[in-house]
Amino acid sequence: MSDIKILGIESSCDETAASVVLNGREVLSNIISSQIDIHTLYGGVVPEIASRKHMERIDRVVDKALKEASLDIKDIDAIAVTYGPGLVGALLVGVSYAKSYAWALNKPLVGVHHIKGHICANYIENKDLKPPFMCLVVSGGHTHLVRVADYGEYEVLGRTRDDAAGEAFDKVARVIGLGYPGGPKIDKVSYEGDPAAIDFPRAKIADNEYDFSFSGLKSAVLNYLNSLQMKGLSYEQADVAASFQQAVVDVLVGHSMAAIDEYGVKDFAIAGGVASNSHLRTAMKAACEEKGINFYMPSPIYCTDNAAMIAVAGYHEFMAGNTADLSLNAVPALKLE
Repeated sequence: MSDIKILGIESSCDETAASVVLNGREVLSNIISSQIDIHTLYGGVVPEIASRKHMERIDRVVDKALKEASLDIKDIDAIAVTYGPGLVGALLVGVSYAKSYAWALNKPLVGVHHIKGHICANYIENKDLKPPFMCLVVSGGHTHLVRVADYGEYEVLGRTRDDAAGEAFDKVARVIGLGYPGGPKIDKVSYEGDPAAIDFPRAKIADNEYDFSFSGLKSAVLNYLNSLQMKGLSYEQADVAASFQQAVVDVLVGHSMAAIDEYGVKDFAIAGGVASNSHLRTAMKAACEEKGINFYMPSPIYCTDNAAMIAVAGYHEFMAGNTADLSLNAVPALKLE
């Protein structure tokens, strides 16, 4: 069988990205144009600004991805694009661009679920990884515990009931004065703090032990800070960051290990922006080693939003015959079923 080259396009939030992937495993190019510096000024992502910046940058990003891969657009076998979930305006930029390319060049179009893309990021550097395995997807907008039964076949065991882990990181970072983006900043400053300094709650959901809830933890941090303020007392920023982060890590690891025990999996992976958190990576690796489980994690560049993961997921959809027509539209609240 001849080589299959997929052009992936990602624009679900504040990264404009394009990538060319060969046969679903080999990344020929991976271009990411981040807007973090812009949105940091506002303390978070501003959807309208994100959409406008995607429009300004997407053409150059795709051209650069093709050039770095030493390919012409005519050499591409299919175009894969994130169509949800995400910010509707941002998604529309990528979807419209991909549809235009597909129509103009008569190339197959593949719509990719963003969370599936994160899971598939694990295939890039772990050539031996194949289904079935379990994956914890943790990002700014999503916290999912997923059983990957086969390529393109997923079973959601648990998901967040309220705030995703990444949202909680951003909100807590803001209130303790670290600013945006919260995840990397809390990860860094927590090395200077005591993770046992404050006993923040670890939430459990009564009707599904694999579901997550982080709004109570966020509120507990706010209540702790407010109580000190009312008493005229100060707090150690690093201790709050470290204690909060430890509570999140404990929940993520605990849920994951419980699922591993119940389902008897031998391979476990993490994915998503929060999966680049050094404390989570260390704790999850140690927990898996203790149980004799093979542990996989993408390099940080493939944890945050990127188009290589979209191209990989798109490859498997394409090989399964799951292509889209020009009616493909952005679905901002697209669920992983």
